[in-house]
Amino acid sequence: MTDIEIARNTKLENINTIATKCGLHENEIEQYGKYKAKINEDAFKRLENKENGKLILVTAMNPTPLGEGKTTVSIAIADGLNKLNKNAVLALREPSLGPVFGIKGGATGGGKVQVAPMEDINLHFTGDIHAITAANNLLSAMIDNHIYFGNELKIKRVTWKRCLDLNDRQLRQVNTGLSGEAKIAPREDGFDITVASEIMAILCLSKDIKDLNKKLGDIIIGYNEDDKPIYARDLKAQGAMTVLLKDAIQPNLVQTLEHTPAIVHGGPFANIAHGCNSIRATKLALKLGDYVVTEAGFGSDLGAEKFLNIKCRKADLKPDVVVIVATIKALKYHGGSTKEDIFKQNDKALNDGMENLYKHIHNLKNEFGLNVIVALNKFNTDLNEEIEFVKSKLEEKNVEMSLVEGWAKGGEGAIDIAQKIEQLSKQPENFKFIYEDNDSIKTKIQKVATKIYGAEDVEYLAEADEHIKQIEDLGKSALPICIAKTQYSLSDDSKNLECKEPFKITVRDVALKNGAGFVVVMLGKIMTMPGLPKKPAAEDIYIDDDGNVVGIF
Repeated sequence: MTDIEIARNTKLENINTIATKCGLHENEIEQYGKYKAKINEDAFKRLENKENGKLILVTAMNPTPLGEGKTTVSIAIADGLNKLNKNAVLALREPSLGPVFGIKGGATGGGKVQVAPMEDINLHFTGDIHAITAANNLLSAMIDNHIYFGNELKIKRVTWKRCLDLNDRQLRQVNTGLSGEAKIAPREDGFDITVASEIMAILCLSKDIKDLNKKLGDIIIGYNEDDKPIYARDLKAQGAMTVLLKDAIQPNLVQTLEHTPAIVHGGPFANIAHGCNSIRATKLALKLGDYVVTEAGFGSDLGAEKFLNIKCRKADLKPDVVVIVATIKALKYHGGSTKEDIFKQNDKALNDGMENLYKHIHNLKNEFGLNVIVALNKFNTDLNEEIEFVKSKLEEKNVEMSLVEGWAKGGEGAIDIAQKIEQLSKQPENFKFIYEDNDSIKTKIQKVATKIYGAEDVEYLAEADEHIKQIEDLGKSALPICIAKTQYSLSDDSKNLECKEPFKITVRDVALKNGAGFVVVMLGKIMTMPGLPKKPAAEDIYIDDDGNVVGIF
């Protein structure tokens, strides 16, 4: 059966039952039908002083284009912990429509380990991402409206872009205001995908609605004739934007197929944004569960680095255990196998690909000082000798490993890793950031590039140098950095999979995201509006004669 058929044929519990199971009261949820709910502010107030559970962060080695199953492993671990009678709660990101209709598919797990209702979560869910799109584009409309009615703020350069939660490369750069009407000022504009919008980051990093309102007001929309920043609050836009987001800021409660409570909220990409679910969702989950399993996007060089350097810094969090997801196919891919041959036996590629995994282990264990375990996510094409090879290589490095078979067996396939995580979470750790707040922007970039990516050095294009100076002149150099780069390589070149030779990274541009409170650093050819593949997944998605959605995976 397909993932969607497995999900559809599993009987879910009413969301009230799930809420009770994780310790929420009836007045603390707002139901969106039988199987979805919003968790309101009453829960945050009641649980404010409750002791936190253990935080388990799931990340990965650099992935293949189809992903390595971080969400699948995250769900399996939570289900496995609950099978051991541990009180576990999931805290995951919301899927973007871009990958759903693109190449990667949905983000609700797979096989017997999924969050449900799968179709709803992968599509419109509770409307959070649509609300972010609307708030983003309201600000754009107010900018152009202000210019139309005389431009009192003397806006000279607009840096704020519109957004859409679909992959549409045609919209990366557009000309607007071409109707020819009197007073309309044509200008160049562009679109980001919604999950790369600064408003998505703001929603995920806000403590509450008051904090959200302030951060929205702090957004820099452009610069005036004196090259001074203009803020969203100068346009009096933040109040209406907050109103559009008043429900979106409340975390969503759903369940796994084995009825483990799952808080799914916020969905920034990790290659072009900060890649973590909301602080509110994670902190609430830590009050509700003895163990909280969360994941950060793509490999640990992206999502986990940002989870640790940005989210943990802002939310005063630290993981008790980090799980690095690896697959036989990804090891071969980063050892020289082509995308087409990753499911074929190739002992040399498997051996060479271990270097990529070793680097991620080193980073998290030695650079960040965290407790680490490798989850080998099993595919039915994996050979026993390949699995044993990986296990023996990790034993040589004194690294704990567990074979995870959640896709085929559900929580039962993650009992071993759940037991190992429970023991590992009792071990002391020495968590530390890669850079300090008072480091310069270039020092922060240098530290991440050399320590985490393994780069030899960093080079800057003239535009990047200019914008770094501008950010420093505004007194914002103490903010953390959010590096946008390819997910497929430790370098900034998506084709340099093995990184055998010394490499440098090139900083193409730098942008201040003042509302979110970080500086975006653009490397290589990364785009903030992805495109569709030659054969998008959308071609195979339809409604059958019985009214069922087919083709979402």
